[in-house]
Amino acid sequence: MIKTENLIKVFRTDEVETTALNEVNVEVKEGEFVAIMGPSGCGKSTLLNILGLLDNPSGGAYYFLGKDVSGYNEKHRAKLRKNNIGFVFQNFNLIDELNVFENVELPLIYLGIPSKERKKMVDEALERMQIAHRAKHFPLQLSGGQQQRVAVARAVVAKPKLILADEPTGNLDSAHGEEVMQLLEQLNQNGTTIVMVTHSAHDAEYSQRIVRLFDGQVVTENIKEAVL
Repeated sequence: MIKTENLIKVFRTDEVETTALNEVNVEVKEGEFVAIMGPSGCGKSTLLNILGLLDNPSGGAYYFLGKDVSGYNEKHRAKLRKNNIGFVFQNFNLIDELNVFENVELPLIYLGIPSKERKKMVDEALERMQIAHRAKHFPLQLSGGQQQRVAVARAVVAKPKLILADEPTGNLDSAHGEEVMQLLEQLNQNGTTIVMVTHSAHDAEYSQRIVRLFDGQVVTENIKEAVL
């Protein structure tokens, strides 16, 4: 599903040139759950942004669903994103002025899905995330754990092939964080591919493989043994 070849990302200002990614080679197969770990500033979020088609690399190649998308313009990237990728962010990124139902519905509106079908899909996603009873509430009326459930519902409502999660438990206490990780694990068991950036060794244990970055390079890859 995902493959990078010697991926490079350089950020330039008038005075400074910073190499965020330095010849990164990563492959994620369909149905995998992969955690990306490393210290702050090692390139984790930069890599996730490229994998999520939010940014282009400075060099190397990025293959998504078998196509080299490295040079795609924003219009082409946006089309691929909305049809294939769901995002879960540390700070939830919900719209305070919209209620839970409307927040989850938003990606379907962008996809042009008819109203009746949207309602059915949103209701299913909210039930799946066990947050349907809060459908008419607004984000500020919810706990952090409930907000992240809504964010996960929004990420999965259009049934994307890939979910990218950036520190999904970073703003949650341990109990709510555990709930969110169990939701992601369940989604993966049902066939969704997940790539997660995390500082948490505990959260990384939910994945099948851990990729560690340091100074913009992959330093180790650990495939976890299945527990029988």
